Amino acid sequence: MSSRPRFTVPLALAGVFGAPLALVGQDFTTSSGQLTIEEWTVPYAESRPRDPYVGPDGRVWFVGQRTHYAAVLDPATGEFTKYDMDDGTGPHNLIVDDAGMVYYAGNRANHIGIIDPATGAIDKIMMPDERARDPHTLIWDDDGNIWFSVQGGNLIGHLDTDTRDVRLVEAPEVEGGRSSSSRPYGIKLDSENRPWIAHFNTNLIGMVDPGSFELIGYDIPEGSRPRRLVIDSKDRVWYVDYARGKLGLVVEGDGFLREWDLPAGEESRPYGVAIDEWDRIWLVETGIQPNRFVGFDTETEAFLDIVEVESGGGTIRHMYYDERTDSIWFGTDVNTVGRAVVNPR
Repeated sequence: MSSRPRFTVPLALAGVFGAPLALVGQDFTTSSGQLTIEEWTVPYAESRPRDPYVGPDGRVWFVGQRTHYAAVLDPATGEFTKYDMDDGTGPHNLIVDDAGMVYYAGNRANHIGIIDPATGAIDKIMMPDERARDPHTLIWDDDGNIWFSVQGGNLIGHLDTDTRDVRLVEAPEVEGGRSSSSRPYGIKLDSENRPWIAHFNTNLIGMVDPGSFELIGYDIPEGSRPRRLVIDSKDRVWYVDYARGKLGLVVEGDGFLREWDLPAGEESRPYGVAIDEWDRIWLVETGIQPNRFVGFDTETEAFLDIVEVESGGGTIRHMYYDERTDSIWFGTDVNTVGRAVVNPR
């Protein structure tokens, strides 16, 4: 295990914050039998750092949703570098390609942006339909193209990164509530290069056929509100039910199979979730403070460690598993970026 991360700021940026380097932030480390959680304080106050993604050089990119930036953390040195966006962008999520180019979801500005880290220049791909106003979560497919959810606009999108063509698939509408959108939210890819989507405003898990662009839906128990999901090595789809405090299982062809009560029950509000190379699921219960990681072994169908996040977490919204280092990266509402290093089975 590496030593406790030390927070530092590059000297070129130190004057921006107007404080001695040693006083800028506080770090946190928590260990258990299954994982060790480390956090770095982000030097951009109250910016809601979220949705980290590990680039090809091992540095960790994330967005500042509230204050409109992307930034990168070098875990080896603790140094942060910031790239400002236009005010009002509201970046929600980002991913990084093999060349190091950063693609982000301009959630409040109806575009997907591309940042060139070498220059800081931003190129915007505007959405072709005004309904696609809020690109939400982006994922790579096996061809180097991007699938993404559009929560408020009630769409699932596909971006061809070569041609920049965007295709949109309509999600089902729902009756009642504040919105008719089924709110396509979390999105993951299976081994057949197909995106699966959690529909947060209804009890639905969907999958888009990349050949026909047809959305195939599977109902889950009434009252469920799936927020994010992961897919295991057998292509089984596991979702977290934010409303009812459960972990659920859907299998293609069979649909919903079963669900498990989470340790905190209906108070758990599970949100961020990741799966490691041993098919162990790691989710975060955000309805309690401090937030806590909960492990689940999909082979034995047993819960594992429960580990509190020392910073409190506020709300941990999305997580990224880096298989090269067996690390789960996350951002928090209390202005930290964290890494949970998992132990082998």
